[in-house]
Amino acid sequence: MKGFTISKSKTIDFTVGKPSSLIMQFFWPLLMTSMCQQLYNFVDSMIVGRGISDNALAAVGNMGSLFFLIVGFSFGLANGFAILIAQSFGAKDFEELRHRIAGTIELGIVLAIGLTIFSVLFLPNALSYLRTDPIIMADCLKYGYILFGGLFVGIAYNISAAILRSLGDSQTPLISIIVSSVTNLCLDSLFIFGLKSGVEGAAIATIIAQIVSVIICLKKLFSIEIIRLSRADFKDNTRVFGLLISNGLPMALMNSITAIGLMVVQYFVNGYGVIYTAAYAAGSKYLNLFMNPAATTANAISAFTSQNYGAKLYERIVEGIKYGLKMVTFFYIVLGGIMVVFPANLARVLLSGEEQIRLVCIFLPTCGVMLIFLNVLFIVRAAVQGMGKPILPMISGIVEMVLRTFVISFFLGRIGYRATAFAEISAWIGALIINAYALGLYLIPLVKGDKFETVRE
Repeated sequence: MKGFTISKSKTIDFTVGKPSSLIMQFFWPLLMTSMCQQLYNFVDSMIVGRGISDNALAAVGNMGSLFFLIVGFSFGLANGFAILIAQSFGAKDFEELRHRIAGTIELGIVLAIGLTIFSVLFLPNALSYLRTDPIIMADCLKYGYILFGGLFVGIAYNISAAILRSLGDSQTPLISIIVSSVTNLCLDSLFIFGLKSGVEGAAIATIIAQIVSVIICLKKLFSIEIIRLSRADFKDNTRVFGLLISNGLPMALMNSITAIGLMVVQYFVNGYGVIYTAAYAAGSKYLNLFMNPAATTANAISAFTSQNYGAKLYERIVEGIKYGLKMVTFFYIVLGGIMVVFPANLARVLLSGEEQIRLVCIFLPTCGVMLIFLNVLFIVRAAVQGMGKPILPMISGIVEMVLRTFVISFFLGRIGYRATAFAEISAWIGALIINAYALGLYLIPLVKGDKFETVRE
């Protein structure tokens, strides 16, 4: 079955061909997808900040950690499921592939219902626990109820896009994001500048745009012949449910644990007033933007690793990791440098208050210098997860949470706003140590076994 391809499907078989070429072929549409998402988030923040107020931006930013807690859980679960789908694709076991996709759909429906009910019910309490400033509480609730009420749409996109990526298709998610981002920004401008609808207009625009992206992804999935599902694929899936949950749940919990750590940081930042909240929202937006190419590289490495792990081609996994590390080192030099050299210019795009801008100029350069640790973490963790080994990465999420909590609670009152950057950096380094250990633990024996078998033959 070597060299198998799916005609007219835009999928990539990572088990044959030059690793670097395959990774780059998959990476560029994936990067453009991710950059479109980040660009949309950035422009959306600019529209909210400039079109409404700095306080409105603070409200939207304040929702970031809560939204990541819920959406990050679903995203981690979807990616965990997709890793097993990619392994079946790499092994060319198409019957199992269809069962795993069917199980993913069924679990996704349960997930969407449960998370929507949970997030809507507990939103007011969660905002109170974060010590949300009363000035922005009303906007936070308006924005949050709409986003969480439409959570099923975001989950549907995460699952459909994850399945496509597991099959090596990074082009369809790109098309869906381009179309939905343009839709989103047009609606943002209409609702905020034209209809003066406030933050709720931005939330409604997001939901409508996500519906567009889901339609595009589903249409593509329905066109791929080998994953056209029958009723039989949905029967007797108890074993498949167990496999999917055992791999997806630790990845989901890792994201949620990380989100809890970010919420703790948000809690302490909010305690210093809305100026700190707005500055942290803007700084976080830029950090997410500049970490994006490395995170995208990690997604490519995860797909590459998953398929080759299913095909038992362990030496190829090593080649892929090495190439990924070269890529993220380049991104560190360029993007970390921008964070260090141009923080004030960046801050003024989103903010108008001088004190908020001054605080961003503390956060960005400090994180920029140490960004290499985060970039390497992305690659190492993606490789471990791609082999279907999610437990130690989940533990690394706990380490991240503990380190963020300790640093922000102990140092914010002592050294000021710079502690927000130190909290991030300490979390990156701690998680990297755990995942580097995991990579050595799981991959080295497999590679040695490969070499032994080659010599014996």
